[in-house]
Amino acid sequence: MKTAAKQPHIFNSISELHKALGLPKPLHPLVSLVDYGEITADTTEISKGMIFNFYKISYKKNFKGKVKYGQNYYDFDEGGLSFISPNQLISAVETEADYGGYTLLFHPDFIRNFPLGKNIKNYGFFSYSVSETLHLSEKEKEIIIGIFKNIEYELNTAIDQISQDVMVSQIELLLNYSKRFYNRQFITRKIANNDILIKLEELLSAYFDTEKTLMTGLPTVQQLSDQLNVTPHYLSDMLRTLTGQNTQQHIHNKMIEKAKELLSTTNLSIGEVAYQLGFEHPQSFNKIFKRKTKLSPVEFRNSFN
Repeated sequence: MKTAAKQPHIFNSISELHKALGLPKPLHPLVSLVDYGEITADTTEISKGMIFNFYKISYKKNFKGKVKYGQNYYDFDEGGLSFISPNQLISAVETEADYGGYTLLFHPDFIRNFPLGKNIKNYGFFSYSVSETLHLSEKEKEIIIGIFKNIEYELNTAIDQISQDVMVSQIELLLNYSKRFYNRQFITRKIANNDILIKLEELLSAYFDTEKTLMTGLPTVQQLSDQLNVTPHYLSDMLRTLTGQNTQQHIHNKMIEKAKELLSTTNLSIGEVAYQLGFEHPQSFNKIFKRKTKLSPVEFRNSFN
């Protein structure tokens, strides 16, 4: 008889997590900064599966082991900064307790009435996979820890009408610096990222040159990122840094390249070209082609006559 899968620990509030970690009650119900060195509880059991209903930004140093986030893993052997959004399953495996650092926790309600409440979805690294942690230089660590300290100062100061404004601005500053540092990481890891770009081009060629699109339709960003073992947001952000274009634009560019070849070298009808490229409706193909080339497929073909 199969044993029922153990349900993850769901933390609806920051106070619940503090209690589970053996920490005092948070100074603010909707935001907290946790120093890993102050955790006193045995977290072995809860770390096997957790879901937070709030945001979690963690900086870990000297950490040995892996943390599972969704279906992938963060490898923290070098330490790093990770970003976890609400309602994501997290679990730790093969961990050693000898590490330090900070975790910033904040509930969506804390930023809801600020522009950040709407804009936080634009910070794609909350959707990066666990293998895409942000590794910081020494100078970058100083900046990030400095922001953590500013938030800590506000939490330990008497709450006034400006406290929330200051802390939200610090959180936004942290996210903007992280965005900058991720761009730096894409550049400094250009060789590895170029390998991903080459593999992407090979995958797209396989789709269009072998008529795979006849069976599967146009490749999606999700399909390509799965085959490249990265998340869709990470892939698009990385490509944008390297080439100025996101994944969807790369797909369309490859499709247009193949469409031009078919239109100029074959007698296939426009509908047949569209179908061969994975479009169910020729109108959709016509619309994208004209947007990209400023010509309709018919006009492009006629330019060769």
